[in-house]
Amino acid sequence: MASVSTPFPISLHPKIVRSKPLKFRVLTRPIKASGSETPPDLAVATRTGSKDLPIRNIPGNYGLPIVGPIKDRWDYFYDQGAEEFFKSRIRKYNSTVYRVNMPPGGFIAENPQVVALLDGKSFPVLFDIDKVEKKDLFTGTYMPSTDLTGGYRILSYLDPSEPKHEKLKSLLFFLLKSSRNRIFPEFQATYSELFDSLEKELSLKGKADFGGSSDGTAFNFLARAFYGTNPVDTKLKADAPGLITKWVLFNLHPLLSLGLPRIIEDPLLHTFSLPPALVKSDYQRLYEFFFESAGEILVEADKLGISREEATHNLLFATCFNTWGGMKILFPNMVKRIGRAGHKVHNQLAEEIRSVIKSNGGELTMGGIEKMELTKSVVYECLRFEPPVPAQYGRAKKDLVIESHDAAFKVKAGEMLYGYQPLATRDPKIFDRADEFVPERFVGEEGEKLLRHVLWSNGPETETPTVGNKQCAGKDFVVLVARLFVIEIFRRYDSFDIEVAKSPLGSSVNFTSLRKASF
Repeated sequence: MASVSTPFPISLHPKIVRSKPLKFRVLTRPIKASGSETPPDLAVATRTGSKDLPIRNIPGNYGLPIVGPIKDRWDYFYDQGAEEFFKSRIRKYNSTVYRVNMPPGGFIAENPQVVALLDGKSFPVLFDIDKVEKKDLFTGTYMPSTDLTGGYRILSYLDPSEPKHEKLKSLLFFLLKSSRNRIFPEFQATYSELFDSLEKELSLKGKADFGGSSDGTAFNFLARAFYGTNPVDTKLKADAPGLITKWVLFNLHPLLSLGLPRIIEDPLLHTFSLPPALVKSDYQRLYEFFFESAGEILVEADKLGISREEATHNLLFATCFNTWGGMKILFPNMVKRIGRAGHKVHNQLAEEIRSVIKSNGGELTMGGIEKMELTKSVVYECLRFEPPVPAQYGRAKKDLVIESHDAAFKVKAGEMLYGYQPLATRDPKIFDRADEFVPERFVGEEGEKLLRHVLWSNGPETETPTVGNKQCAGKDFVVLVARLFVIEIFRRYDSFDIEVAKSPLGSSVNFTSLRKASF
């Protein structure tokens, strides 16, 4: 492990316990209910003859061919923005379920027509693989060229019914299991180095850019934790974040706005697919790094009957697109939300984190983390308020009746369903003060009951990813590293101040102060 420094007293500096293997299951206390209590069902059932809610025709329309999709795309990217795009139509139709065109349309997506599900009751049907198909829907109404992934359809684009889905997801579970004893020490080492560098930048410039530095740190952590390899010691050097960002842009450009003038950006990004050949050499460098670093994982791939080539492309995608990309969005958003929560919340987090570590003899363990109730709640609230992946898609396998809070709607087999998750997880009929960031929201038994409405992982927080569903294989890993991130901040600092700007992916955050630990 790389040597690191910390402003913390040595008695509070976490020592890494290696005597027992780490387990990734994130624990919550069991919820007690009397036998007469029936919790509201999150799953949206196919109704036949029920009269609980009135059947209503799905409002909205797709407009004229070509013109309708372009108008909706311009509203989404330029005239309204994503959130207002959906909210304005909810007001217009007096319904959280309606028909609309989703970007990109044009020559990229043959059919942009969807049924939007924008509340916490209708949204979870998107997780029910008995009712919806997930084949080639990871990015929505279009699928990027497989030339961007070595010619393979990656796990994220497979439906659970496809034979390779189980094998490839099993490989990711093995990756997580095999890395469990490296997570704590490598996170501490890499993120201690990050904050040391941010302190120096802050002292020199008066502010420190979190995003740029964090991108490199996240990749170094993932490479060292998952594969036991330090990228700096390989041919990749420190180039990974730039290579990945460019490659991700070629995958997601139909869904992004870079802030360019509409007359330039719309035809460039949203009308035609960018040629994969332009990033082929960049992708090859990443591929070679993973092929050379993933030794024991590729041995497991052999056992599972997956070729080493296909396994490497999937490991690259899972690490760079899913995990690194998720951290690139989540961590700056967490800094933004916690920073805006104010110094009182900062002090409460610092007191909780340091007292738990101190009471455990200066050691940071999974058991200790589970005692940090406010820390856990803050992480869940960040994931609720601003989920790193806002969109989910599914294609109806059969005729369905989908219920919102107020009505029921008939959907025909083959129709595309779309959910904008921030509106589902900020549903005022489920959450009090739904549009406020409430750090203590998930503290205590009543707070923990709300976790089933936290849906960032492509499934409820109370459920578990399996080879037979589409819930994120790294769900518990992401929650763990998000907690470690909060712990690292408040282990070192009493409070901090920030300035925030928009970014195509997540938020751009600068630290303007970092007040070192005083107790």
